[in-house]
Amino acid sequence: MRLILVRHGETLWNVEQRLQGHADAPLSSRGIEQAKAFAHLARELAPKGVVSSDLGRCRETARLIGFEDVPADARLRELNMGDWTGRTKPELLAAQPEQYRAWRAGRYYPENGETLEDFRARIAEGLRDWLDRTDGDLLAVVHSGVVRAALSAFLGLGQDKLVPVTPGTGTILNFADPHSDDIRLEGFNLGLFAPQSEATLSD
Repeated sequence: MRLILVRHGETLWNVEQRLQGHADAPLSSRGIEQAKAFAHLARELAPKGVVSSDLGRCRETARLIGFEDVPADARLRELNMGDWTGRTKPELLAAQPEQYRAWRAGRYYPENGETLEDFRARIAEGLRDWLDRTDGDLLAVVHSGVVRAALSAFLGLGQDKLVPVTPGTGTILNFADPHSDDIRLEGFNLGLFAPQSEATLSD
C-alpha cells in the first residue's frame, strides 16, 4: 500500500519566510495554483482514503486538489515551533544563527517548542493509525516538517540528507503493510512545480 504525503500549497507566511508551526496563514495565489496543479496526479493515484492535518492551509489544499470534507487530525500538524512561531528566517539567522542551524539539523528546539523525537513519534503514530484504517492507498495532506519526519521515522533519513519539500508536491512511501518496517521510497517532490531551494522556503 502507498502512503502519499502532499505538502500544502505555499502560504502568505511562506512568502515572508515566517515560521508557522501550529499557527496558520492562508494560501498565497501561487499556493492555490500549486494545489490545483496537483489535482490531476491525485486523481491518477486514486487513493482509497484521504486525511488532512487539522490546520487551515492543509484543509484548503485538500479541497483544492479535489477532496472535500476529509477527516482532519491534529496529530498531523507541523512541528510546534514554540517561541519561534511567527518569526522570520532572516531575523533568526541574524539574532541566533547557531541555534537556527542546529534546529534545521534537528539538534535544537526553541523554548516551548516540540522536540524532534516527540514530533517524529507523533507523526509516525498518526500516519500508521490512518494506514491501519485504510483498505488501500492513503493520501495525507500535511506540512513540510511532517514529510521530513515521516522519512526520518520510516526510512531513517536524517534532516541533512533531504532537500526541501516544495509546496504542492507529493512524496510516496510504499508499505508492505501498515505495521511493516518493509518500506520503500517511491517518489519525492512530485508535481508540476520545480523544486525550490532551501533559501526560498520556510515551514
